[in-house]
Amino acid sequence: MNSTPVVTLLCGMAVVAVSSAQAPRFDDVVRNLRNPDPKVRQSAVRLLREANYPEAIVPMAPLVNDPVDAVQLEAIAAELSFFLVEDIPERRRVGLVVEVRNRGAAMTAFERGRLAVWPRPAPPELVSELLRAVDDDHPRVRLEAIYAVGTIAAPPLGSDAEAQLLTTLDHYDPAIRAGAARVAGRLGVRAASDALITGINDSSAAVRYAAMRALGDLREERAVVALAEQLTFYERGEGAWTALDGLARIAHGSSIPLFAARVSDRDPQMRRAAAEGLGRTGAAETRSTLETGATSDQSPIVRAAMTFALQKLGGHYVPRLVEFLADSRTAPQVQDYLLELGPGIEGALLPSLQEPDGAIRAAVADVLGAIGGTASLTALDAMTDRDRGAVEAARRAAERIRMRQAR
Repeated sequence: MNSTPVVTLLCGMAVVAVSSAQAPRFDDVVRNLRNPDPKVRQSAVRLLREANYPEAIVPMAPLVNDPVDAVQLEAIAAELSFFLVEDIPERRRVGLVVEVRNRGAAMTAFERGRLAVWPRPAPPELVSELLRAVDDDHPRVRLEAIYAVGTIAAPPLGSDAEAQLLTTLDHYDPAIRAGAARVAGRLGVRAASDALITGINDSSAAVRYAAMRALGDLREERAVVALAEQLTFYERGEGAWTALDGLARIAHGSSIPLFAARVSDRDPQMRRAAAEGLGRTGAAETRSTLETGATSDQSPIVRAAMTFALQKLGGHYVPRLVEFLADSRTAPQVQDYLLELGPGIEGALLPSLQEPDGAIRAAVADVLGAIGGTASLTALDAMTDRDRGAVEAARRAAERIRMRQAR
């Protein structure tokens, strides 16, 4: 973050009437965020984003609720960019030719999880403005705003922001109710538990599933019976494995028979969730079943889940988990497992920075950036690599550790 109070911005990107030989100054551009002309406000937002000045985060926050939709969306995208590790393109490639528009940068970033953003605290002014924007008339503004909160905010939320978020759980738009449930789970808002339990019976399937996942994230034991009932009700499909996933995250001992029964289910998502539940509940009596499945199950996501469960049961399976990082189908899943296992596996993970596969080295570096300390920083700073992705991941990870240590 640049600490200079007044900085000269990039030449040729002026948004005010200045000489063509003179670039606008930071303070002049910030003033234009209050300009009555919406085109000037929007241009100011773009310039501040492209110049990458995080000092603009708070002055720009009110534009999240600008009267002009285009300015609002520009402001939300700009605010998000100050926290993202990598920009999210507006369009994504499908196959070799077709490009389709992303559902939204904020939702995409939210779904990428903890590694998508820098450990930079979100100012309460920005969080509050984003939560106000969840009531906007424009559906895209609403959706970008709620997922931006879930992406950039960190627990614990302040009391005012928490109260604002709780009201969105009863929003008239089901997409917002679902988003609010997911955000409440991600941010650990335990005060949302009652509303989420009610949400299990929402008229919208998306809201029901989001509520079940969120209750799992919150480890809300009061929801165990309700989630077990949902599992029985759905039996198959997304509703069933979402209920089982919630139970697996709560990891209450009473759910062990359910997990044991479902660990051989024909649906790989059910087997995955059941295996995770057995690991988190410490069901040591199922170790042999997990050991067999970790090597023989046909589904890579299930083999990864069973390997994670064995690590949770006290085994030494970090090197085996690392192998799954080479496969794009399992890499995000396993990174989440490694993040959940936390700083205690740093020592076991460090040797994997020497793996021959560049994708594995990069994925391990990113995880160490989130859970590692001084030992990881030393290893990352010393890391030289012929793989550009691994080099960039090591640089990101080292910067992430330094930011965390500075805080």
